[in-house]
Amino acid sequence: MKSLIIAEKPSVAADIARALGKVPKHGDHYENEEYVISSAVGHVVELQMPEDIDKKKYGFWRLETLPIVPEKFELKPIEDSKDRFNLLKKLIARKDIKEVINACDAGREGELIFKNLALLAKNKHPVKRLWLSSMTNEGINEAFERLRDDSEMQGLADAARCRSEADWLIGINGTRAITKRMFGSRAGNVASVGRVQTPTLALVYARELEIRNFKPRGYWRVTAKFGVAKGDYEGTYQRPDFKKSDDEHDRIDRLWDKAKAEAIVAACAGQPLAQVAEEKKASSQIAPRLYDLTTLQREANSRYGFPAKRTLQLAQALYEKHKMITYPRTDSRALPEDYLPVVRRTLQNLHGALGTHAHKALEKGYVQFNKRIFNNAQVSDHFAIIPTEHEAKHLDEAEAKIFDMIARRFVAAFFPAAEFDVTTRTSTVAGHAFKTEGKVLTVPGWLEVYGKSTVDEDSADSKALPAMSAEDAGKAKTLSTELHEEATRPPPRYTEATLLSAMETAGKLVDDEELAEAMKERGLGTPATRADTIDGLIYQKYLDRNQRELVPTAKAEQLIQFLGAVKAEDLTSPAMTGEWEFNLRQMEHGKFPREKFMAEIVKETKGIVERVKGFEEDDSIARETDIPSPTDGKPLRETLRGYKSHDGEFMIYKIIGGRRMEEHEVKELVTTGKVGPLDGFISAKTRNRFSALLKLNQVEEEAKDGTKTKKWKTEFDFGDKADLGGLTPFWTNPETGAELCENGSSFIVRERDPAAEGGWKQTFRIGRILCQKPITHEMVTDLVSKGKTGLIQGFISKKGRPFDAFLKLEGARIAWEFPPRAPKLDKDGKPIERKARAKVDLSKATVLGQSPAHDGGELVELGDTYYVRKPEQDNRAVFKLAKKLCEHEIAPAVVQKLLAEGKSDLIEGFVSKRGNKFSAYLVLSAKKDKAEFEFPPR
Repeated sequence: MKSLIIAEKPSVAADIARALGKVPKHGDHYENEEYVISSAVGHVVELQMPEDIDKKKYGFWRLETLPIVPEKFELKPIEDSKDRFNLLKKLIARKDIKEVINACDAGREGELIFKNLALLAKNKHPVKRLWLSSMTNEGINEAFERLRDDSEMQGLADAARCRSEADWLIGINGTRAITKRMFGSRAGNVASVGRVQTPTLALVYARELEIRNFKPRGYWRVTAKFGVAKGDYEGTYQRPDFKKSDDEHDRIDRLWDKAKAEAIVAACAGQPLAQVAEEKKASSQIAPRLYDLTTLQREANSRYGFPAKRTLQLAQALYEKHKMITYPRTDSRALPEDYLPVVRRTLQNLHGALGTHAHKALEKGYVQFNKRIFNNAQVSDHFAIIPTEHEAKHLDEAEAKIFDMIARRFVAAFFPAAEFDVTTRTSTVAGHAFKTEGKVLTVPGWLEVYGKSTVDEDSADSKALPAMSAEDAGKAKTLSTELHEEATRPPPRYTEATLLSAMETAGKLVDDEELAEAMKERGLGTPATRADTIDGLIYQKYLDRNQRELVPTAKAEQLIQFLGAVKAEDLTSPAMTGEWEFNLRQMEHGKFPREKFMAEIVKETKGIVERVKGFEEDDSIARETDIPSPTDGKPLRETLRGYKSHDGEFMIYKIIGGRRMEEHEVKELVTTGKVGPLDGFISAKTRNRFSALLKLNQVEEEAKDGTKTKKWKTEFDFGDKADLGGLTPFWTNPETGAELCENGSSFIVRERDPAAEGGWKQTFRIGRILCQKPITHEMVTDLVSKGKTGLIQGFISKKGRPFDAFLKLEGARIAWEFPPRAPKLDKDGKPIERKARAKVDLSKATVLGQSPAHDGGELVELGDTYYVRKPEQDNRAVFKLAKKLCEHEIAPAVVQKLLAEGKSDLIEGFVSKRGNKFSAYLVLSAKKDKAEFEFPPR
């Protein structure tokens, strides 16, 4: 009789087969006298959808059929994974199987994948649990020696099922109910809600409201420059009456009265001597704790800009593929208390510059038992992410960055604290105290592992502070005083790094590490799911990425406002969802009953549906505006979705083309019939931003009974339907008579043409807004008359970066011309010379063949890159392509076909920077110097 081992992924099944003595492969599985090893492909089974339960009743979204609460949740194979399910079902049914070993990922989702599969496949064999924390051969074999009984996993299985069923109940019912009430029967509009995603969105939207409603307050700071025998230093004025209060913007160095600030500057004029007092204090900083997944994702986002999902994928590759780190989907930052021998072996095995620090930690005796690192009470199902004893090999750049972060943090954790001397100098002039701080790193400690032997020179508290000497006699000369006018700033928008922190603590701002640790159990989602939640909000068009910032869309605003109106605050409450997550964690450890949790979820689901179904907006109490309605002349009322007339015949929606309309814009549109052009409309298909003029028109609509009525409608005006002869010119070419006019959201040039309709033809066109910058009459007149504008400042790129440029004409096309880049300056303000790029020597590269695309060119490979060289031109490189592109290995045959035909076959398995898989062709660029992606039609 044999044991059937079911892993979560094929690659893990292969690793287990190798670790158990190279179990040979038989078709789609591995098998010897003792084991049969196979795998799922992630989830192969899912909960039935409403239409599977009753297609006639639930096939169409109707409010009257809600809520949908199945008596029992039935399962079905996932359509794309049916073959894999059938294969596993046959293996489970084999007569020679004595037990099944669940080797899916050691966590809640892995448990759910196996349990659902075993349930639908009607498994009757005893079950054991393989709990893997390391994918090395040693780690796998150790885990097999400690197989867990399935009964030990009941709490985890219950929590996994509850999570899945709760998300189904709230997601299905909430999404159907809210979509029907928000959008009615308008096709293509879905207001998706979820147990974790909606509170997360509410956090981002609440922050956006804080920013939008923020009123800046002016304040003043006074700084003074002081001189002593050994140099100059700067001090900042400190208020003597300062006391901490509820005002988060109040600081000891901020003055809210300009007259007081000016009086201080006046009192310090004339270079009086300042009395100087100093206080020296030693301080230390302990090494940061080991990584859990959320901390790793947060820091990788801050340091490298990696989205959370991308970091998880890289960590998963380091764990599964390279076997170089322990299980990454963990919320623990501690190690088991018996792990000291493993730690010592791992440190011994590290190589390179980091190996030097690791060996020093061992030789100096730094590696000792320490409750901050080794603590069973802080180890859940998994421990902190650390390197394994497996040596680093063949990592791409992104994988190497993540591994270095993990390994460096691991080594640094055992080093002693960094020690500083902090000097606080108070210079008192005419009774006014100015504070200066100097910080000197005396013992690098753990900072040595990060290559730091001094405090960062560019940090505010680390400027070199000239020492006081005997000749100063405790005094300094006041060289100058400066008044700085500043203003309070709104809180910053969330980035993925800060949103992950907020999700971890259910939106509570917790800076203290220990308090944050205690809040983790009531966080939103789990470390393994938070990245997918953020990605899902972006995919569903609730959030946009603006560089590193996450910005809620108009659709997000609509949803959160609607949920507030129907009093479904529990669905937007991070605290409520955090409490649910805490109950699930308790359930994993057998401390919270499954039945009680599901009863709470069902009650909440029914409540949401009842409130949404029963919601009626009372227009009579809506706020009246000063915008007169074109239908009855009375002021429009601001309702939840827009601006509505008293007679109900007229409505301007707040969200038009994915853009939120401001009230003054609506007023201009209603009173003048047009507004704009406005920027920031979003294409529903491409998500690209565009600008347009909005017009208000009356259009005739015919009802089914043949009666005709006129309805008001807002329409985009791009100028493509205009009568050229009816436009008003604002500039005329004195030589040709060509005229510049505004036409919708564009400027155009029209010229006389008797053959054209209306006697005019259009010869040139440019948008009135380019890259979020309004183009003025003067700019476009210069462009048309002189062929080039002056320098235009304040364009914004697609990635949200500001830039300056000239616009110039190249025939009928518009081209950008950029001013020379300002040189980068060093700390002394001197230009930094750019280093010339090292020339690649292709003389010794391996020749793969000729390049038909390059006359006389040879295809060669050197290191990790393909080139085409020209032997008769000193082996000059005329084409370059990385061997590994978007995590996909490019074979020589692919490059040869690209160079011969200009295009490769369709390549599957590319992975984008955001971690999404995609397929594409490689095509030769117009200059034939590189390859570009071409995407198949959707």
